[in-house]
Amino acid sequence: MQMYQIEYEKPTVTLLQESGLGVAEIAARTCYDSFENSENECVKNAMQHLDTEAINEIENSDLLSNLAWVHHHHSIIEHATLSFLVQGTSRGVLQEHARHRLQAISVRSTRYTMSSVINAYVASLQAEEGFAFFFEKLLALKLFVISDEAYLKIEIRAIYEKLNFQHQRDEAFIQNAVAKSSLPFIETHKGDAEALYTALECGKKKRNVGDAFKHIVSDNWKVDMVVTFNIRSLKNYFDLRDSGAAWFQIQWLAQAMKEVTPRKYLKLIDKKYKES
Repeated sequence: MQMYQIEYEKPTVTLLQESGLGVAEIAARTCYDSFENSENECVKNAMQHLDTEAINEIENSDLLSNLAWVHHHHSIIEHATLSFLVQGTSRGVLQEHARHRLQAISVRSTRYTMSSVINAYVASLQAEEGFAFFFEKLLALKLFVISDEAYLKIEIRAIYEKLNFQHQRDEAFIQNAVAKSSLPFIETHKGDAEALYTALECGKKKRNVGDAFKHIVSDNWKVDMVVTFNIRSLKNYFDLRDSGAAWFQIQWLAQAMKEVTPRKYLKLIDKKYKES
């Protein structure tokens, strides 16, 4: 996808779990003591015989629809939740996404997961053309939401220069970059960047390697995360982020999340699906 003359990759989203609508209807019926009015038999008889399996399989609820669209009583639908696996959004999006506080969010940590980048730089020190080696390795890692190779050369060059700057100033650079048990590989594979990179990748990873090197990360860096929303919060997220006023990258994420959200939830939070 091209935006502003730059090629991007859109994120992918997978629905990991959904709680169903049954708990939300049970909650609503509890408030009004109106179980006998439900069109769902498992709810109508819930106080005499609680069939949790049937309750969790409810596809429609007239009461929830009425509360959502007539009375705008959305606290009830907080009992319904969905969890999404998000792959390949950006750190720039993460900053905006995290402002939605009513969610559970777990994000791939750069502190623990950037070893391959640092290994590529350490190995590049043994190459005749250090940047060319580094660029090839980082390109293969597919670290960025931008897919334009000409742009990526600029992005990766900036990372390389930042690491060069740090390497020249920090006498402990190698010790901060490589696990103690992997340090002998540097001497063993002296002058052979490819062999050193392979050895470092196969060896023990430096714990918290990102502590010394997170400064190289830009907003274009890819992020994977698992997020769980209740559908009241999800309504707010879609209202704000699937909007022409939102930044295009977070629009892409909201749209991808909406695409995998089952229709029975969208009918309660999105007017376009209300009558479907």
